[in-house]
Amino acid sequence: MISKETFDLLKQNNRLAQKQVYDAFSGKMLAIAKSYTNNLSDAEDALLKAFYTVFTKIDTCKGAEFFIFWLRRIVINEAISIVRKQKHILYIEKDINDDLQDEPEDIETQNHLLDIPIEELLSEMPLGYKLVFNLYVFEEKKHSEIAEILNIKEGTSKSQFNKAKKWLKEFITQKQSYGK
Repeated sequence: MISKETFDLLKQNNRLAQKQVYDAFSGKMLAIAKSYTNNLSDAEDALLKAFYTVFTKIDTCKGAEFFIFWLRRIVINEAISIVRKQKHILYIEKDINDDLQDEPEDIETQNHLLDIPIEELLSEMPLGYKLVFNLYVFEEKKHSEIAEILNIKEGTSKSQFNKAKKWLKEFITQKQSYGK
């Protein structure tokens, strides 16, 4: 959260306040952007565009107490926008009933998951899976909302989420095998 004073200075286009806010939040926001994009360069582009938007549209933020949530939303939207423009995401349209059978959770796999940094998991995950997974798990979006955001069918969102879960399980299992 930022102070009311800093927020007011941002509204006055105070460059020192802008630098202070950028320095305070750019690291965390870059990590968020990277979790949605395919590479660091795209994440950095999203971050810069997001901060430009934040500093030029600060009057649309409801107040200092909402700033961090507003900033996060802008970063995510910019990252998704960059990915969408690249148009190289492969979504596999498939009957979702094929993918909806949940497999029982393996306790050993769950426990080992804690040993793998989330950044590593997300950096390795295929982009189509990653976008749906992030929006569903971290942003708590419904599949209907995800479908609208990504311009895909709701069934595709559900299918990609289930494929992401399967991919995670296989990735973790593979990591366990190499770790032993």
